[in-house]
Amino acid sequence: MTLKVLLTHTPQSRRQYYGEQALAGLRDQANVALHEGDDALDAAGLVEAARETDVIVADRLTAAPAEVFAGLPKLRAFVRCAVDIRNVDVGAASAAGVLVTRAGPGFVQSVAELALGFLIDLSRGISRAAADYHGGRTPEVVMGRQLAGSRIGIIGYGSIGRYLARVVQPLGMTVFVADPFARVDDANIHHVGLDELMRRADYVVCLAVATKDTENLINAAALALLQPHAFFVNLSRGELVDEAALAAALREGRIAGAAMDVGRARDQMPSAELACLPNVIATPHIGGLTPPAIEAQAFETVRQVAAIIKGEAPPGAVNADRWTRRP
Repeated sequence: MTLKVLLTHTPQSRRQYYGEQALAGLRDQANVALHEGDDALDAAGLVEAARETDVIVADRLTAAPAEVFAGLPKLRAFVRCAVDIRNVDVGAASAAGVLVTRAGPGFVQSVAELALGFLIDLSRGISRAAADYHGGRTPEVVMGRQLAGSRIGIIGYGSIGRYLARVVQPLGMTVFVADPFARVDDANIHHVGLDELMRRADYVVCLAVATKDTENLINAAALALLQPHAFFVNLSRGELVDEAALAAALREGRIAGAAMDVGRARDQMPSAELACLPNVIATPHIGGLTPPAIEAQAFETVRQVAAIIKGEAPPGAVNADRWTRRP
C-alpha cells in the first residue's frame, strides 16, 4: 500500500533542514505532500493540511497538541525530524494509537565544533576585532588567553558532551563534568557536582538536556559561583538559563563574557537583549546546521517512514507499545 505523507517544513526550512536527496528518498517510499506556506503550521492548519494523511514528517516548529491527534482519525504516525519532541503531546498520540518518533542526534560533531569555535573566539576576541574592522574602526589590541592549561566545565555528559571532552583534551584543557545521571569512565575527566564545576572552570559549556528539572539550572546563585574571568557558553536550550541573571552578571562584569547559539526567542534563538551585549557572541541556532548533520536526521526520517510502511516500529519510536494504527 502507498501511504500519504505530509512534510511540514516550509520551503525555506526544506532547503536548510531536509534537502532534495532526502525528499527524493521520502518520495520513493510514499505519496508526499508539501507545506508551501512561509510560516509553520499551527494546530488548526496542521489538521486541515493532514486530513487524508497517514504519516506526518514534522519540522521542530510544528507543534502537535492533543487536538491534532483528535482531529486526524486517519493518522498513523507523527515523525519528528529533530530530537526535541517537547511540543508533541505524546500522551494524546498514544491514546489515539498514533506512533511518535524522533530523530537521533546526528549533529554531535557539528555542535561540538561550534563550541570549540566559541571558546577560541571568546579567548582571542576574533568577532570583536572583525566587527571593528568592518565598521571602519581600529580594534583595541587586547591580551588573549590560551585554551591550553585552562579548565573547561561541561554541564551534561551526553553525546555532545562526551565528544567535546575528547576534542579539548589534546588541546591541553583539564575537563570537569557535571551530570548526576552519567557515568564517566575516563580517568582524566573530573566528575563533580554543578557547584564545584562552576567554581573551578575557566570556561563553562552548557549541554544539559532541557527538562522541567533543568529549567533555570543556570540561575543567579550558579552564576555567582563563576570566577570573574570565566566565560559561559550555552549550546543546549534557552530554558536552562535565567536570562535576567545572566544579563546582570554580564553587564556588571561579574563574568568575562558569554557565547550562545540558543535562547528563549522563537525557534530557540538567542534573545536580543542578551545577544546585543558587547561581551556576548551569539549565533542564530546554527549549531546543527551543517550538511552532514542535517542529512543524518532527514535521512533517518526516510528510514523511519520505510519501517512504518512495513508496520514496524523504527529506532526512535517513543511509544511503540501504544501504536495501534499500524498500516
